[in-house]
Amino acid sequence: MTELMSLPDTQVRGVTERAVTAVRDTSLSRSEAARTGRGIIWELPGFRTGDALASAILTAAAPQRMAVYDRRVQHALDTLGLTLTPTSGRYGRYLQLLDDLLRHGAAHADSWTARDIDTALYWTGRPDPTPSR
Repeated sequence: MTELMSLPDTQVRGVTERAVTAVRDTSLSRSEAARTGRGIIWELPGFRTGDALASAILTAAAPQRMAVYDRRVQHALDTLGLTLTPTSGRYGRYLQLLDDLLRHGAAHADSWTARDIDTALYWTGRPDPTPSR
């Protein structure tokens, strides 16, 4: 956090502006826009590992296109038997997976967005609220 906060404001704004432009670029597929935006935001300290915070920022920039990825989502995907490995490019692959789910469920989810699916996955992946005995 200290390293990020010590960067000049113009540098942070420049990187985030490029990332926002990338995820809003409708000439790119959703997954390609996600990969590009994630690659750009990677330039900032604190965003080089893990996708949760970066995906939240990218989703805030393009809520109708992007989706948040976090450990609850990963747990839900694992539970559902959907493979998403932690190798490089995970966020782009996650958005591709969501696109596949949207296409597959089109008859039942005609107005759903990637954000709707990530919200459902988030709640599906939450820890069991009942204590074990």
